[in-house]
Amino acid sequence: MIALAEMYDAIIEFMDTGGQVLTVIGFVIFIMWLMIFERFVFISLSYKTVKQHLIKTWENRAEHTSWNSEQIRTALISRGATKLNRNIVLIQSLVVLCPLLGLLGTVTGMIEVFDVMAISGSGNARSMASGVSRATIPTMAGMVGSLSGVFTVAWIKRNAKKETELLADSLIVKH
Repeated sequence: MIALAEMYDAIIEFMDTGGQVLTVIGFVIFIMWLMIFERFVFISLSYKTVKQHLIKTWENRAEHTSWNSEQIRTALISRGATKLNRNIVLIQSLVVLCPLLGLLGTVTGMIEVFDVMAISGSGNARSMASGVSRATIPTMAGMVGSLSGVFTVAWIKRNAKKETELLADSLIVKH
């Protein structure tokens, strides 16, 4: 319990060091990873039942060779792909947003440095240190969040494409 309290205090101190923009970056990263976790759970667990339902719908059709049947097959594949690709664009937008928020943190931190320089003069390095940390920590946090999301989104997109192709292969045309 003491370790949790110390960890909580360290997180709060880190968030204070980075300024208000770091809180926004943390919230964006939390939402991004929540959505990524949902995609992991869907691909690993829930998609199997969706795929079985789509395959069963196709197999229950009496004929598979007409133009209408081909359109229905295409629609079933599209439904599966749509479910697999849900929220990927939103996750990619959050990935792109992270470094932009980091840049905003850099700008606000540098404004603080310039305010300190205007008040106390340019020679006081100690008074500028907090502004410099407020400028660099959000940038670092935004880049770390963005990089973690980039690799994960690439994995999700690759698996969604693979599963879509496997679904298309499962919906075979019976002559």
